[in-house]
Amino acid sequence: MSGAEHWERHAEHWTAGARRPGFDGYWRDSGPPFFELVPQAGRRTIDIGCGEGRVARDLRARGHDVVAVDASPTLVRLAREADPQGEYVHADAAKLPFEDASFDLAVAFNSLMDIDEMPAAVSEAARVLQPDGRFCVCITHPMRDAGRFEECGADAPLVIRESYLGKRRFEMRVARDGLEMDFRSWAYPLETYMAALEDAGLLVEAIREPPDPDRPVPNFLLLRALKPRERPAARWPGARAISDSRHAGSGTS
Repeated sequence: MSGAEHWERHAEHWTAGARRPGFDGYWRDSGPPFFELVPQAGRRTIDIGCGEGRVARDLRARGHDVVAVDASPTLVRLAREADPQGEYVHADAAKLPFEDASFDLAVAFNSLMDIDEMPAAVSEAARVLQPDGRFCVCITHPMRDAGRFEECGADAPLVIRESYLGKRRFEMRVARDGLEMDFRSWAYPLETYMAALEDAGLLVEAIREPPDPDRPVPNFLLLRALKPRERPAARWPGARAISDSRHAGSGTS
């Protein structure tokens, strides 16, 4: 099952949780610090992997002219119903239906790990950005995706039992306050995200690691990257070969 198919299947459940104030980390842990990284409203903003539309709505409330896209037709419909004045488009993040340099800001809030072709989505974000545009990203912290807390207490250890390296399937069920949600996405090491940005010609200019409110570890990784007017020089020639050799034999695909 593809990422798009998974979120289409769980669209109604996800929307019920996302629209319950305080239900998930968006309201306290990830949303507020993310919007601190987001530039002020400019010409046009694209929200990539918008889900039911809460980030797009919050961007619009801050004055952004937003076009929001998602691969789930049900989530797009629900987003339109909640925000009839907004612009929501059913589209594949790895094949955006927009011309080059159409936007001065792109955001991907907790969506890159759900996209099957993550590097292609990053490349597309860079393509539709104008020079000097920014790409703002929130992802589950790669360290958290790699391990699990073995207990519920604040002092519970985070245990990483499998390889941190390579692309890995991540699955988790969350049940809380009468709502239940199945998450099925991809987990990547930090290097893979950085390589996708680098290959797309984007330069990281800010990183934040907002902490878990109950434990001294980060829940999320926030990034802001710049599309420079001149594409940066290619990566050091040996970087890809070394990276590939590190991941070889990891048992991932």
